Amino acid sequence: MTFKKINAWLHLWLGLASGIVVFVLGITGCVLVFEVEIKDLTNSWFNAKPASSTQAILKPSILYQAVQSALPGREIESVWYHGENKTAHFRIHEMDSVIYVNPYTAEVVAIVKEHDFFQFFKDGHYYMWLPQKIGHQVTGWGTLIFFLLTISGLILWWPKKWNKRSREQSFKIKWSARFKRLNYDLHNVLGFYSLIVALIFAFTALMMSFAWFNNGVFWLAGGQKTERVKALSDTTKIIPTNVLLQVDRAWTKGVYEIAEHHPFEIILHYPETPSDALYVCTDMYRGTWRDVYLDQYTLKELPASAKRLRDENLAAWIRRSNYGIHVGAIGNLTTKIIFFLVSLICASLPITGFYIWWGKKKKSKNKKVQPAP
Repeated sequence: MTFKKINAWLHLWLGLASGIVVFVLGITGCVLVFEVEIKDLTNSWFNAKPASSTQAILKPSILYQAVQSALPGREIESVWYHGENKTAHFRIHEMDSVIYVNPYTAEVVAIVKEHDFFQFFKDGHYYMWLPQKIGHQVTGWGTLIFFLLTISGLILWWPKKWNKRSREQSFKIKWSARFKRLNYDLHNVLGFYSLIVALIFAFTALMMSFAWFNNGVFWLAGGQKTERVKALSDTTKIIPTNVLLQVDRAWTKGVYEIAEHHPFEIILHYPETPSDALYVCTDMYRGTWRDVYLDQYTLKELPASAKRLRDENLAAWIRRSNYGIHVGAIGNLTTKIIFFLVSLICASLPITGFYIWWGKKKKSKNKKVQPAP
């Protein structure tokens, strides 16, 4: 009983301390989980269909020249192909807009501000709309408290006796009950059903929030600390090369040789100096991706490149899959729907929990103030 009282006390005050953070993270998470799908439906410049089934996606150099013509004198940093029937977009140095290009015709279809409607929700989800250094700590420690709350909540939920009455109270919401009882059920029962996914939210968020947590999980999963390999080739010689041609060749190699998943979803960076290796991002699949570095002359894959995900050990797999798990992309639309609903429940828990506490506080005050006989 003493343990349960301490646990209840911790659950109450930790919940009150982190309530606003949990509510904001839950609501913003609901919106962000379907960011890609909403953008596809609402932004016409995201879609580009070929004129015929035989029309192929154009190489980066052709799209590059179209962007240069539209924005002469600007330094182009990278191109991101979003796959078949989708536009590609270019990032321009010191420009707060991105350029969308039809990859089948090289037509510039839109110049769009990078910070869109979803940026507001991202700023809230990552930083609580505070300065980044402060907000990162607030959301990180708020998530850690939420992680502890889920565990203490399970202890509070656990029935004293596993009889018919306790099972009904623990697993069923009494929709016909008065608001006070209904509110309690919404907190208690929905909190239990969302427990596993809520723990996944918290765990994956902590992996992104704190290096000590990330490194600890990596070590526990059997990972070994290694020196980071730099993406360098033989830089003692600088051989004149056609950068656009080499990027085209890197694109061809990435699409037809390197990629295992969604080959036409690929990112390429344009080298800033002749000694820079060529960067290719491929295998963008269920929230994961693979960073590949190619020699700028021979296009040989450099040691700094990441392995294929299926070839990684458990520790590295956890790190690389963490983002996809957090946003629900790991199971495509099914997990996204589940994560949306659980995120909504998580946002409601501080509200229903506060009402439970407020009701008990009000009841105790009424007991103290008794009318004179």
